[in-house]
Amino acid sequence: MQNQYISENKARFLDELFEILRIPSISADKQFAGEVRKTAEFVKEKLIAAGAENVTLEETNGNPIVYGDKLIDPKLPTILVYGHYDVQPSVPDELWTTPPFEPTVRDGKIYARGACDDKGQMYMHIKAFETMIQTNSLACNVKFMIEGEEEVGSTNLGIYVMQHKEKLSADVVLISDTGMIANDIPSIDVGLRGLSYVEVEVTGPNRDLHSGVYGGAVANPINVLCTMIASMHDENRKITIPGFYDDVNDLNEADRKALNSAPFNLEAYKKDLDIDEVMGESSYTTLERTGIRPTFEVNGIWGGYIGEGAKTVLPSKAYAKISMRLIPNQKSAAIIKLFSDHFISIAPKGVKVKVIPHHGGEAAITPTDSISFKAAAKAIATTYGKAPIPTFGGGSIPIVALFEKELGVKTVLMGFGLDSDAIHSPNEHFGLFNYYKGIETIPYFYKFYAQMMAE
Repeated sequence: MQNQYISENKARFLDELFEILRIPSISADKQFAGEVRKTAEFVKEKLIAAGAENVTLEETNGNPIVYGDKLIDPKLPTILVYGHYDVQPSVPDELWTTPPFEPTVRDGKIYARGACDDKGQMYMHIKAFETMIQTNSLACNVKFMIEGEEEVGSTNLGIYVMQHKEKLSADVVLISDTGMIANDIPSIDVGLRGLSYVEVEVTGPNRDLHSGVYGGAVANPINVLCTMIASMHDENRKITIPGFYDDVNDLNEADRKALNSAPFNLEAYKKDLDIDEVMGESSYTTLERTGIRPTFEVNGIWGGYIGEGAKTVLPSKAYAKISMRLIPNQKSAAIIKLFSDHFISIAPKGVKVKVIPHHGGEAAITPTDSISFKAAAKAIATTYGKAPIPTFGGGSIPIVALFEKELGVKTVLMGFGLDSDAIHSPNEHFGLFNYYKGIETIPYFYKFYAQMMAE
């Protein structure tokens, strides 16, 4: 019944996804605030149409949270579905083959900003819920909490969760904001890294100077910033911030072996990225570097003259945005302080340094022996025809650790994207196969989770 309903409504499911993808809900840029709210209204409307009750826009100090539920029996377990309707900025738009907010299907993939992260994956849950309602097969109570600030740190969602614990009470949180190894190699993320995100400002002279008149005699903030950033890694690509690794525990050899047993082709990886060689912390594999090791990356750097042509200027200021991915036991606030203290301490006397913390979050782990993981694994095995491989995700969803702390529940990360989907990059995309497979698989999670919880 469910698969027949999905098949009969495939075209509409895609049309509706295209509608939400056309709205530029960029939470990082205030000029899009109206579009962000428009997207929230769209999600609210579609939840109501799908059969949810008590659907509201929960106002915050930022973008609204869309809440809705369907509580069919207090004796049944409750699933809290989390997703986000905001997206990353689309710039540089000129690198997109087709406009970022004009969704286009090419080679079986939907190209648009938010196609995979997270509108496409979030919307699978609404359509799966609709399918269960229409086929009278909803096996659990369900609550939806879809936010509009995930891409800027989820600060207001954190406040909302702490203030509405009873309303959000559930047995498990279900999220699709991660990916799989491949369409023929299904997997489930059992770990997420934490995040510390900062911006730095280096100031030299009180104004931009003529580089001929003053160059060589006055500290150039861009040169200084580059030198300071370069010093953050040693010759083995180990992070040099004092105390950075104090709370880092290596996996034992058995766990490292299990992690590296996941299918991975290094040559194909390099070819896909058009690089000659990988780079990272020595004595660790690529899978380990991107899953179980902390990192330090510069996300953006600017200063001085960057317009067309030449302008011989010694700039007054230079800036950089920096993210540090963290592993369990590392605390985001502590890492930001360690970085700030160290970065300010290594600045030469010719400049002043300012560190501006933006947001952070803690790492999270989902035990593979939990009922939620087993239900997700069985659901995926049912629709994919093979058992999923447990993997460690390199990204961060800071709200996951908060759910565990405030609501006392674990999260299952049942994502359907692929690493090749170019999330956060130009030409982001999401496979039609993945979109429909998600809608097909999610109801099985409800079914198996209810059965296992009753046993």
